[in-house]
Amino acid sequence: MYYFTDDCLIGVDEIDNEHRELFRIINEIQALLENQILNDKYDRIRELIERLEQYAEEHFRHEEAYMESIRHPELELQKKQHLFFCDKINSLTSSFASNYEQQAVLEDLLKYLVTWLYRHIISCDLMIGKFKRLEECKEAPLFTEEYLTGITLIDKEHKELFRIIGEVHHAIADEFLYDKYDEIVRLLEELKDYTKFHFQDEELYMESIHYDGLEAQKRAHDAFVTRLEEMDLEHIDENQQETLEELLEFLTQWLVNHILNSDKKIGQN
Repeated sequence: MYYFTDDCLIGVDEIDNEHRELFRIINEIQALLENQILNDKYDRIRELIERLEQYAEEHFRHEEAYMESIRHPELELQKKQHLFFCDKINSLTSSFASNYEQQAVLEDLLKYLVTWLYRHIISCDLMIGKFKRLEECKEAPLFTEEYLTGITLIDKEHKELFRIIGEVHHAIADEFLYDKYDEIVRLLEELKDYTKFHFQDEELYMESIHYDGLEAQKRAHDAFVTRLEEMDLEHIDENQQETLEELLEFLTQWLVNHILNSDKKIGQN
């Protein structure tokens, strides 16, 4: 059984309640999969898929509207992931002719939803309620004692990430650099390389102390790197200043929130 715990709360009541409903549906699917008495599960599978389709339509509409209201920098990425989810659920609407196919469909559905649960809700959605509005994030943050975890290596690497964010802010403010495309690409590559290096060090440290939150941290790290890797270079070239501003906003909010709400707990372990 999968439990909706405080770790899953994003702090927006409507979205949290809708996430609870997904947990309920997942647990119903697991129970149906494990049911050895019911031979023909066709009607129940069809009902669950229809509920998932309705859930996705309503929940994604509400979530995207909220993200748009706070001008969340990951709205477009979330929309793509939501469409992918809907396509996956819609692909399961074919008929199930045998018990074997029914069980296979349930196994596939459960595996996909659990993967979605951890990669999307706990890694991506978790940050929605913690993001500040755009106008609050115009400046690059300074690395202060507030961000110290008490772990020398991690603090040193976090300080370097703050330095790179400062370079993004400098590129935004540089009025003499007309074409900023090469600088944006350079900063993206530096960010991808350094965050992968840093996340590896951080995860190895967590492994060494048997940290309970390691898997959640890995999922958050993967989501961050994926966000950088999925940036469209053609869109960047056509919208250079906008891209830099969105990048600064994303980096500032993600890093600050991740350090304060996740990484500092490592040092308290």
